[in-house]
Amino acid sequence: MSRVGSSRELTEWVVRAARGETPAFSELYRRTRPLVARLTASFAPLDADEVEDVIQETYVRAFKALPRLKEPAAFEAWLLSIARNRARTRLERKGQTRRMDEEVSDPQPETVSVVPEALQLERDMAVVRQLIAELPEGEEKKTVYLFYVEGELSAREIAEQLGVGKSAVTMRLERFRARIKQELLRRVLAGRWE
Repeated sequence: MSRVGSSRELTEWVVRAARGETPAFSELYRRTRPLVARLTASFAPLDADEVEDVIQETYVRAFKALPRLKEPAAFEAWLLSIARNRARTRLERKGQTRRMDEEVSDPQPETVSVVPEALQLERDMAVVRQLIAELPEGEEKKTVYLFYVEGELSAREIAEQLGVGKSAVTMRLERFRARIKQELLRRVLAGRWE
C-alpha cells in the first residue's frame, strides 16, 4: 500500500474519530503508536515506564482535543508534536525532581547553620540578661528588667507600676535596645561571644 493511500485512510479514521466513533480511536492508536513510541523512546533519559506514560498521556490529550483539529490530514504531525511536548515536560519534571533530591540529600554547607537556632536565641538572651545586669542601679534597670526579664507587663503597665509616664518607659526601652544593638554588633565584629 502506498504512503499516499495510507495517509488518505488515516485522514478518514481521524474524521471518524473526531465524530466520536469508538472503533476509529482504536484504529488511530494501532496505526500511529509505533511512530509515537519511536519518537518518545528517542528521549534517552526516559526509562521504559516513563516512555509508556508519555505515550498514554499523548493519546489522552490528542483524543480529547481531536474535535478541535482543523486539518485532519495534519493528524500525524500534530500527534508527534504532542508527544514531543509531553516527553519534554516529563524530562523537565524529572530534572527538577533530581535537583530537589540532590539539594535535600546533600545540603550546601552555607545552608546549614553552625549554631542551631534555639542555641543562638539562648546566646542572644544571655547577652541581653548580661547587659541588664551591667546596668547601673536605677529606674532604667528596673524598667528594662520588668519588660525583658519578667516579660509579663506592657509598657503602659510598667509606667503605672513605676509611677511614670508611658513615654518615659518607652524612651528607657529604646535606649536599652540601642545599647543591645551596639553590643551585639561589637561582639559579632570581634567574632566571639562572652
